[in-house]
Amino acid sequence: MRRVLDRLCGALGGLTVALAIAFLLTPIGIAVMMSFDARSFLGAFPPQAFSWHWYQRFVDEPLYMHGLRNSLWLASLSTLVSVSLGVAAAIGLHKARFRGKQVLVSIFLAPLVVPAVVIGFGLLVTLSTLGIVSGAGKLLIAHSVITLPYVIRSVTATLATLGTSIEEAAMSLGASPWTVIRTVILPLCRPGIVVGSVLAFTVSFDDVSVGIFLADPESTTLPLALVSMMRSNFDLTIAAASTVMIAVSCVALLLVEWLLGVDRLFGTGPTTK
Repeated sequence: MRRVLDRLCGALGGLTVALAIAFLLTPIGIAVMMSFDARSFLGAFPPQAFSWHWYQRFVDEPLYMHGLRNSLWLASLSTLVSVSLGVAAAIGLHKARFRGKQVLVSIFLAPLVVPAVVIGFGLLVTLSTLGIVSGAGKLLIAHSVITLPYVIRSVTATLATLGTSIEEAAMSLGASPWTVIRTVILPLCRPGIVVGSVLAFTVSFDDVSVGIFLADPESTTLPLALVSMMRSNFDLTIAAASTVMIAVSCVALLLVEWLLGVDRLFGTGPTTK
């Protein structure tokens, strides 16, 4: 009887997971299919014929192309900043022993739980008070702030699995603290760094809530361009642009697989070869 109940619970659990996955992926699949609709208007699903003409309109629309270029450079630069600062902060917090450390960790991770609208408005007021008026500069600072916690969290999780024996062994052989960090800790933190980088890039590339407070016409990103077009001219070019954004995120994941391999990245721990 217990075995039957276990199988029933396992089947129900698997069904729940399958339904959740279907619930998440079905809207994406519909949007992707509609982006290839051959009709020149927004018609009923499914499409009766397929065409690339919505993608051609996407490429021909200056607002989308301008936003795509801005999104790519902004996501790349903010990822570089957040990885540089996040790795240093994670290693420092991992090694530090002082009262109030958890408070400092909570401050670093606060953007994960604070509503993005609050962060956007707060940064707008703060940066304007500081005299920073460039939309691109404000967006770079804001995206670095909202992506930094992802890097710190992923690198900290990797560091928690290392222990101190490897560092102590290196120092007993005469390595300086900087040499230990450069030749021992950083290579072992590679999984966390890569995961944090991918998360930072995708979060920055898809951001709307923070950017809507800080962008100006010259620094409009692709998600903000989509929001603007949805208000004024809703057509399936938006579906094509959304598919492009999905493709960029997938390319980032495939790049990780090609460079490192997901099995090597997550398979047997930080020392996997």
